Amino acid sequence: MPALRQADDFDYALPPDRIARYPVSRRSDSRLLVLHRSTGRVEHRRFRDLPELTAPGDLLVVNDSRVFPARLCGRKPTGAAAEVLLVRPLEDGRGGDGRGGDGRGGASGGPRRWEALVRPGGKLKPGRVVEVGDQLSVRILERAPGGARVVALEGPLPPREALERYGRTPLPPYLGRDDEPLDRERYQTVYARREGSVAAPTAGLHFTNALLEALGERGVARAAVTLHVGPGTFRPVEAPDPADHRMHAEAYDVPRAAAEAHRRCREGAGRVWAVGTTVVRALETAWSERGRPAGKQADPPRAGRLRPGPGTTDLFIRPPYRFRAVDCLVTNFHLPRSTLLMLVSAFGGGEAVRNAYAQAVDAGYRFYSYGDAMAVLP
Repeated sequence: MPALRQADDFDYALPPDRIARYPVSRRSDSRLLVLHRSTGRVEHRRFRDLPELTAPGDLLVVNDSRVFPARLCGRKPTGAAAEVLLVRPLEDGRGGDGRGGDGRGGASGGPRRWEALVRPGGKLKPGRVVEVGDQLSVRILERAPGGARVVALEGPLPPREALERYGRTPLPPYLGRDDEPLDRERYQTVYARREGSVAAPTAGLHFTNALLEALGERGVARAAVTLHVGPGTFRPVEAPDPADHRMHAEAYDVPRAAAEAHRRCREGAGRVWAVGTTVVRALETAWSERGRPAGKQADPPRAGRLRPGPGTTDLFIRPPYRFRAVDCLVTNFHLPRSTLLMLVSAFGGGEAVRNAYAQAVDAGYRFYSYGDAMAVLP
């Protein structure tokens, strides 16, 4: 078994027909592979069985970020096709969060200036305009780091209304299809509240309101944090040594109520369930040991607390890593060589996760955003 130090150690072969291009008809009917971390034992269940794996006093932590219609398709003045993917709002065209209370700006109808990715990148230089619709165009203002652009939304409509009318659901490219009306609902969790993501926190797509109620009836508490997912989530680790990979910073928020729920769970000897890698990164970033940042001390894993409040994180979790704020993980099956797979391998153990993925491929599990789920238990 390799030492899981190189990006190639996180590669695996996946037949193309294992990529789920559409969701199952009912969210909780997706399959659930259960990996017991201590033994490596694997169970095959349905996601609706999740309450049976929990216990009274456990805490389910979800990411309530909401995907917004960030993809704008239009044409250049020459008539050639062009595309703009809005990544994050800018307060004044130079930076800042600009999200306001709902993640997309203040009371003026939303921000007009954004950091964006554009296609074709070589043609859309500052000063160029992409005509999206009769009442919306996008002007390229300046270049930004990493090949991005600063753009402005132009037209008579308030930005929020313009995006709702002309924006499209930003499906991940590996689905190999354009968005359809069903994606407006299904590429969104049932508890999504705060807009700001350009990719869904997909581990949460399997939950229904009925399943959440069943967990509550079992005595499982629920708390919400926010991490707005950026396009970097699909970016593979291209450097041979993952240590040379740089994560894109993403905005997160741990409300005081979530920090208090986490404290009560730990004091009551319950287990903290993170729904998705985004929740793991938010909680591990917010964790502190005796008031010091996580990862700096040799304290016992539970000797610490969550720091409530907003922030940004570029935390890259990969083996070896000592988790402090999370006990159980619910996640989807991730792309080879991805930072997400590296996080899951750090949590579940490299050999155990590799074996679980091989079993999932052989058993016909559906992979990626609209695919099946995996639960990693202690």
